[in-house]
Amino acid sequence: MLHKFKKIDPLIVFLLLAFMVISTLLLYSATLNDSMFTFDTKKLAIVYSISIVAFFLTAAFDYRVLIKTSYYLYGIGILLLVAVYFFGSKINGARGWFKGLPFGLDFQPVELVKIILILTLATFMARRKGEPLELLRDVIPIGLIALLPISLVIIQPDLGNAIILGVILIGMYWIGNIKLIYAFLGAAIITGLSYLFIFLFKLYHVPLQAFLRSKELPTHWMDRINTFVNPTEADKNDTYHVDNAIRAIGSGSLTGEGYLNGSSIHSNFIPVAYTDSIFVVVGEEFGFVGASILLLMYFVLIYRMILISIYCDNYAGSFIIIGIVSMLVFQIFQNVGMMIGIMPLTGITLPFISYGGTSLLINMVAMGLVMSIRMHDDKLLDEE
Repeated sequence: MLHKFKKIDPLIVFLLLAFMVISTLLLYSATLNDSMFTFDTKKLAIVYSISIVAFFLTAAFDYRVLIKTSYYLYGIGILLLVAVYFFGSKINGARGWFKGLPFGLDFQPVELVKIILILTLATFMARRKGEPLELLRDVIPIGLIALLPISLVIIQPDLGNAIILGVILIGMYWIGNIKLIYAFLGAAIITGLSYLFIFLFKLYHVPLQAFLRSKELPTHWMDRINTFVNPTEADKNDTYHVDNAIRAIGSGSLTGEGYLNGSSIHSNFIPVAYTDSIFVVVGEEFGFVGASILLLMYFVLIYRMILISIYCDNYAGSFIIIGIVSMLVFQIFQNVGMMIGIMPLTGITLPFISYGGTSLLINMVAMGLVMSIRMHDDKLLDEE
């Protein structure tokens, strides 16, 4: 086992550690004058320590064992989503958390379900050994496997993470060698449904919102969609977050206002800057240069992962990596995009940077899976 640890990718390990350092600095700045949140160094150190240990333990564990048990893990994941709906705590309108765990940590099951879904779909598709996916034998069953957790996450309601699960499905379809006719058909259906949703939303969102409020159901997700679909007609209170985020990032100009000098952040013009809006801290305090460097680091990380996938001799291993790549790329695009007004506002965090113990832990487990594939694949060992 020790000789396999020599095959761990040092660049990926360096990037993950660098992300933790950057995250700590940004979180400190984002919470400097936040009366609602206290920067807890001890708690952060515990989260980082657990995440690093989880990364190396996952890397040391043979991923092929997880493939063999993926269907059982899928069942556990579904049970967790059902349990959190009935017994979980509600945060920001969504009942998706188990709170009060040891060390004061919280757990969001959907983060774990992302990895479980990737493992399950990879196992299912690997049996085709790269052959094109058949409609009845592969495409529809794969869609149904993903549809169940997506539905359970939507009813929490957590639209952002439900979309991530959908993106994972699309990425897995593509790498699984779906026939172009099915890909075009799927794209046409998604496009048509998107236009239909936007049309119906514009037509009925006011009475639907009134109905939800009368039943004391959450409506924040409708407000967020409305700010994206109808930015000129939306209530200024609903566009407050995005408007200030764009203004703050723009004020950073080329090199930024300087570390700890983000006036919009420290005047609390940006809600929850330490979680979903952490990219605003980068843009305002470090400018275009700082934001570009951060995105370049993400690019190098994704590039290294894709290389490992290309050289992997196991179909399931390649599929797992592409599923993780799909998850991370969309989260990065969505988080940055919603802060500059090109994507609707959701609760999706910036991987490895935003505050969130469950998100960081699961992302580190995901990277540990990538390392496990690299370390336990004979062809990869030979290539190196």
